Amino acid sequence: MHDIWNPWHGCTKKSEGCDHCYMYYLDKQRGRDGAMVYRVKNNFDYPLHRNSDGTYKVRSGEHIRVCLTSDFFLDTADVWRDDAWGIMAARPDVAFHLLTKRPERIAAHLPRDWGDGWDNVMISVTAENQARADERIPILLDIPAKHKGVMTAPFIGPISLAPYLATGKIEQVIAGGENYDGARVLKYDWVRQLYDECVATDVQFCFIETGTVFEKDGRVYTIPTKRQQSEQALKSGLQHAGREIVWNLRRPWGDLFGDAPWYRPTFGPECTKCAMRMICNGAAPDGKCM
Repeated sequence: MHDIWNPWHGCTKKSEGCDHCYMYYLDKQRGRDGAMVYRVKNNFDYPLHRNSDGTYKVRSGEHIRVCLTSDFFLDTADVWRDDAWGIMAARPDVAFHLLTKRPERIAAHLPRDWGDGWDNVMISVTAENQARADERIPILLDIPAKHKGVMTAPFIGPISLAPYLATGKIEQVIAGGENYDGARVLKYDWVRQLYDECVATDVQFCFIETGTVFEKDGRVYTIPTKRQQSEQALKSGLQHAGREIVWNLRRPWGDLFGDAPWYRPTFGPECTKCAMRMICNGAAPDGKCM
């Protein structure tokens, strides 16, 4: 996908949310070991890749999700992280979304000029259940950052984020169920509680997928494909745009090339059924996800 940047691949399991990790599952399907961590040679500097006419492939104003097949603050990646920070610094016109299960490592591994955060970086933590929310979110709240979020995926237990949302420091909550081997149930009531809490504090809430096993009104459903899971999540109505997330992005070259328009996502017919629409880069001209 166009909106994903994996500078390194592979991870070590951190908590119960990792038990049925989708990356491990997909690597196993390819005959690989998901625990093997390596720098992705052809993709490491992806945000700096250019088209034949010299323009960046990732356009000004796009949003990029980083390390979806690893953890940005994984200790094995310490030797590469400064270079990755440098790439993000070189593209202050692009919004980067970092996700981690290791918030205790963030403070020691921020760039030297981080200050109170970079305008183009959101740091989010995974909270798969209440115990992990209470462990990780307080650390995140103490980290200087312009943008902070929480991802409850895989969502494997009831979670209340009310006291954390009340701080006003969390801008986005994303929720989703579990897939592939051993997928654990996601209950509608858990999602509804988080949705209600986000609505009450006007925090953006995006329920992206039900997962393979979804329970509602005491009935358990098996939803086999991610497309169907996304469609059902959207049909639930548990989506809330929340207060605007203001990204103070700027082009690294200033106004040298005039006032070229910033990227704005466009959507095709299939996008009307997708729960990711609120947080995605839109559709390409051929109708495929960006």
